[in-house]
Amino acid sequence: MDPQEISLEALMKINYGLYVISSKSGDEINGLIANAITQTSAEPPTIAVCINKDHLTHEFIKDSAVLSISILAEETPMKFIGRFGFRKGREINKFEGLDYKYGVTGAPILLEHTVATIECEVIDSVVVETHTLFISKIVNSEMINDKTPMTYDYYYQVLKGKSPKSAPTYLNSKKK
Repeated sequence: MDPQEISLEALMKINYGLYVISSKSGDEINGLIANAITQTSAEPPTIAVCINKDHLTHEFIKDSAVLSISILAEETPMKFIGRFGFRKGREINKFEGLDYKYGVTGAPILLEHTVATIECEVIDSVVVETHTLFISKIVNSEMINDKTPMTYDYYYQVLKGKSPKSAPTYLNSKKK
């Protein structure tokens, strides 16, 4: 195998969750589906979130320096995932008609299909090609219920979900 080839199968073995990352800019709110987040330290509690630079939510995080993470439950319907993962916030209000609240940072927090929430203030960022890695201090978190969190493997294998081209986990299906 050519060392330059990247195996989608190998990358899918990395454990990911499925989250809605939300932010605000003035009175506007937006969110998107993400799977590339990780806790970076326990004291102080920090987390890193990777977002494509082309997304409206990226602009909102850069503008407000706040974000929220809604950890999705395994039972989350594909229609809900599609609303945040395959629709553009420049074209629709993704939160319209949904159950959400504003957190301590002012960022929206989804309450539907959510196991737990984490609110953050951005303390640093690193540009990585097409994405920005937002390193953020956790300022609040809350358990919503004790349902099973959705993993990316479950989304991909059971629900037969796909990654959009803007996702960090997207690889052209010809590369295996």
